[in-house]
Amino acid sequence: MGLMDNIKKQLGSQFIEIIEWLDDTTDSLVWRFPVYNQEIKMGAQLIVRENQVALFVNEGKAADLFTPGRYEIQTQNVPILTTLRGWKYGFQSPFKAEVYFFNTRLFTDLKWGTTNPVMMRDTEFGMIRLRAFGTYAMRIADAKTFFHNIVGTRGLTSTDEVTGQLRSTILSRLSDALAESKIAALDLAAHYDELSVAGRGVLSPEFAGFGLELSRFFIENISLPEEVEKAIDQRSKLGVLGDRMQQYTQMQAAEAIGTAAANPGGLAGAGVGIGAGVAMGQMMGQAMANSSGPAAPPPLGAAAPPPAAGPRWSLTVDGKTYGPYTDEALRTMVAAGQVLPSTLAWSPGAAGWAPLSSYPGFGGNAAGAPPPPPPAPKG
Repeated sequence: MGLMDNIKKQLGSQFIEIIEWLDDTTDSLVWRFPVYNQEIKMGAQLIVRENQVALFVNEGKAADLFTPGRYEIQTQNVPILTTLRGWKYGFQSPFKAEVYFFNTRLFTDLKWGTTNPVMMRDTEFGMIRLRAFGTYAMRIADAKTFFHNIVGTRGLTSTDEVTGQLRSTILSRLSDALAESKIAALDLAAHYDELSVAGRGVLSPEFAGFGLELSRFFIENISLPEEVEKAIDQRSKLGVLGDRMQQYTQMQAAEAIGTAAANPGGLAGAGVGIGAGVAMGQMMGQAMANSSGPAAPPPLGAAAPPPAAGPRWSLTVDGKTYGPYTDEALRTMVAAGQVLPSTLAWSPGAAGWAPLSSYPGFGGNAAGAPPPPPPAPKG
């Protein structure tokens, strides 16, 4: 073998003769064939597999596109590249060009969701904040458009590199779709299918601008802020009880009693001050008095029982007056530790404020308004 043959052999080893992409990933959208300093031999084999397209690029300009199949590269089947390079017909020398492979399969179960709540106006709740999330599926529909708008000079592009930009587009357009639907917040869950269809219709042109096809779009959940959901739960409780103020008071009293009983220190251990504790006791006492049903009539010939004492006890704590309370409510508060026996109390007929323990059986029936409470201790 002569010197020229060795040179030709060494040069020939730099020529690329087979161009293909064996994709072993699950999230690659684009892959650039590693040409580097090598040259593509005219007559090289181009192998494009199913769910792929190959794009020849000359100096950053998209040229010829190849769909699945096996090709022998000739000037006849790369007419755009031939024109860009100014080749004459029948050119057979090796050439340099970038080759990009695009994965055109359907990418499913892609996630979208709100990073921050979306503000919207609701007919029932006024201005509210919503969070939403769901899934979508897409594929590359126009490789040249995708190359121009997304790929640029990057070699490998994965779904993670694209979904961030798509997520912003989804949230922006979906917010408009939700607002324009004018569906009440409480009715959104019943319209997920309709909203998903509307969302896909709004978003498809946006995806097409990137060379993508939005094949599926689903809204899986739209949720209200936690405080609004708690308010809705409270309203639901009132609906079950008949939405009456007395029943609401009873419900609040029952829940407060349960909370205090579960805390070793009672209301004080739960962090409620004595003033708030007394006010809570008033609420519970009145609720208990209101919730008691009518008493059974006495037997024939028996003396009628004395009328039940109404709310008549006033308490003073730190210069503030609380009450009036019924006898039963006040006993309940003392037994629960919410009111101390040393707490100053007054009832109609009493000469003035005195410790609660000084009233045997919590008696007294005279009418009248309580005197002004004693001044708060100086501290």
